[in-house]
Amino acid sequence: MSEQARPAMRCSVDRLARFISTAFEALGMPPADAATVGRLMAQADLQGSDGHGVIRLPSYARRIRAGGLNLNPNIHIAQERAGMALVDGDNGMGHLVMSRAAEIAIAKARVCGVAWVGSRLSNHAGPASLYARMPLAHDMIGLYFAVGNANHLPAWGGLSMLLSTNPIAAAVPAAEETAIVLDMATTVAAYGKVKTKAQRGEMMPEGWMVDRTGQPLLDPKRADEGFLLPIGGYKGYGLSLIVGLLAGTLNGAAMGRGVIDFNKDFKTVTNTGQAIMAIDPGAFGDIEGFKARVDEVIRDLRASERMPGVERVWLPGEQSEQKRNTYLKEGIPLPAVLVATLDAFAAEIGVPTLQRTAE
Repeated sequence: MSEQARPAMRCSVDRLARFISTAFEALGMPPADAATVGRLMAQADLQGSDGHGVIRLPSYARRIRAGGLNLNPNIHIAQERAGMALVDGDNGMGHLVMSRAAEIAIAKARVCGVAWVGSRLSNHAGPASLYARMPLAHDMIGLYFAVGNANHLPAWGGLSMLLSTNPIAAAVPAAEETAIVLDMATTVAAYGKVKTKAQRGEMMPEGWMVDRTGQPLLDPKRADEGFLLPIGGYKGYGLSLIVGLLAGTLNGAAMGRGVIDFNKDFKTVTNTGQAIMAIDPGAFGDIEGFKARVDEVIRDLRASERMPGVERVWLPGEQSEQKRNTYLKEGIPLPAVLVATLDAFAAEIGVPTLQRTAE
């Protein structure tokens, strides 16, 4: 039986986080940092962002081994005012840099009502929603922007790859309803989804990518022959540009031709730029009243008249929340081909496999 045909393995989020953390410790990352990164990567898989979770572990390890990532970074505030800060990640793991940036933004928003924190010299940090969601625990709104770690998008009508998927995420707290959490690339599909399709031996749907003549590109293993399409045509191109300017150029981070393709170059410092904004609704009035009004909007949308054949109107974040709840009970499904890759990786670095990792 081929690996693609084998059933998925179910793994608890705690076991997955422990496996990832153990791997990073074996690669030389301090235990506390390894635990943080492991937890956040496992959370990505838990919410269904499987293109940004444990699938990334071997490539992160390759960058560490090549010397392209600092395992003992001095993550610090480089510039600061009351309602803003610029965080220098010292080429540390992006998950660590952005966790710190989120903490600073939340603390400043408590005082100023609104706070913007940018980062430079960071690295890939997983799905955008991980960080937009962090202010939710403090009854705050979170916004997140990033420059993607490889250029897969030309200017509208062009062929030179000068822009990336440049994701946006927003998280808005609610009272009784599930918080609204939007997480989207400015391209039709994130490149992580292309990589996931390639690993699973699946084809891409039409509309994700085109080749250099504008024809549909369906084979993810031929992704280098074309480029991703922006959402909404030229509007998505413009949005990707603005996000890049805010998350990259503003922070002195890579943008445009300065972006390093971390899928191919494992040694060069990526100087990834990101930004997070925290908004305290209490600065605008009663927090509970705001959350109750968000509930009303959610219920109005969910109860709105539907087109024929549509069973339900979904709000951003609801399907991820359903996956999170299901996977907490039943385990995170990991395709057999991915498990085989992780088993080989575990043997290579001398750590227990997922199956042998303690809960």
